[in-house]
Amino acid sequence: MNNIVFLPILLPLIVGVVLLFFANNLKVQRVISGITMFTLLGLSLYLTHIVYYGGIHTLELGNWRAPFGIVLVADNFAALMVLLTSIVGIVCLFFGYQTLSEQRQKGYFFPFYFFLITGVNGAFLTGDIFNLFVFFEVMLISSYILIVHGGTKYQLRESIKYVIINVFASGLFIVAIAYIYAVTGTLNMADISVKVAELEQQGVLNVIAILFLLVFGMKGALFPLYFWLPKSYYGPPAAIAALFGGLLTKVGIYAIIRTFTLIFYHESSFTHTIIMVIAGATMFFGVLGAVSQFDFKRILSFHIISQVGYMVMGLAIFTPLALAGAIYHIAHNIFVKSALFLYAGATQKVTGTTDLKKMGGLLKTHPFLGWTFFISAMAMAGIPPLSGFFSKFALVLSGIQEQQYYIVFVALFVGILTLFSMMKIFIYAFWGEQKLTDEEAKERKIGKEVVSILPLVALAIIMGLAAEPVFSYLLQVAEEILEPSIYINSVLKE
Repeated sequence: MNNIVFLPILLPLIVGVVLLFFANNLKVQRVISGITMFTLLGLSLYLTHIVYYGGIHTLELGNWRAPFGIVLVADNFAALMVLLTSIVGIVCLFFGYQTLSEQRQKGYFFPFYFFLITGVNGAFLTGDIFNLFVFFEVMLISSYILIVHGGTKYQLRESIKYVIINVFASGLFIVAIAYIYAVTGTLNMADISVKVAELEQQGVLNVIAILFLLVFGMKGALFPLYFWLPKSYYGPPAAIAALFGGLLTKVGIYAIIRTFTLIFYHESSFTHTIIMVIAGATMFFGVLGAVSQFDFKRILSFHIISQVGYMVMGLAIFTPLALAGAIYHIAHNIFVKSALFLYAGATQKVTGTTDLKKMGGLLKTHPFLGWTFFISAMAMAGIPPLSGFFSKFALVLSGIQEQQYYIVFVALFVGILTLFSMMKIFIYAFWGEQKLTDEEAKERKIGKEVVSILPLVALAIIMGLAAEPVFSYLLQVAEEILEPSIYINSVLKE
């Protein structure tokens, strides 16, 4: 039964290798890719189900007992993240069918798409800190190919910055792993947690914790390490930008939550105070960048930054309600942010631009596009009864309960500016004077593209309308994360 923990990693890896041999056969690549993603979704749903009802599932590779061998661990948090990856992966894949050029699709798009999914799922499921680094690299190398291949000169120039900052972060990651190994003598995350609890001097552990925060902060685009993201995510096509915007930064946030609840939680008054300051600054400066822009995709790119601030805010408050709100916000943001990037791509296909000042009147020519975008935009801004409202409500409520009024004020203020920037897109692009002629509007139909985005919009609505059962589930996930002994006993069999 525990072998199923390995399948979300093994399946996309094997399919990615197989697709390398069908690079010139677009139809075969599409069929295999579609079947694989739906299979992966089914596996993810089943894994989430059995972990929820049967407890944490572990797999010791090569039958080497932990902590001496590599172990894969599927707890509720990891299983949920794998499920979210599968959902967004399907939507972005089918949107890519409609919008990517045949040349780009034949240029090894599908193999590296699945290699990226392999890295993402591996990062969520690994129980070994060094293999977390390995899966990060699998994910990042695949993203380098996807972000560069078939791009413009601008895209190539900005992608170099993306590569450099991630290579630098990877080097620091190795240094951080070396330090934690020198202190604890192990790489298994459960065993590290046991060893650090026995340390008499916590000062060196705080230094290592900040080093890991620096590494994951670069990968998760936290203040002040987010400068690489807005331009890097602006260049790629919408299908790729949506996958990156929805998933890649969340892997960094997942790593922060995992390490700072399992390993670096013994002096939370020190580490989590720093995380709280970073969360507030990330929200504030990210949304300022969004407000200042007049480009559809640039606004969304800056909002990636501001929204990850909410996620680490929940970690900083460090209560079950706050952490449940953070995980809720991760799920909400994965759906809504990916949908908004796809809407940016659909709008660009109609208008030929992402410059808001050159758009207008799309609500008259493409009303279905306009109103479904409006729902997603309101979800991002946190308007009830959509998903964004309930995640922010939980975070704000937990902040008030813990008397963290500074971060509550920042969160509310950023929410107002998020609504302002979303309405700016709606007013400039969809409202106002019609820029397209009726003949041009008829020629530029995007019905299939919009339909492929609807599952993400529907999930944002469902998460809002079914907030009570969703939160009940996420509170159990949060309580499990905040009790490291559950994870440790499942891995070490103690």
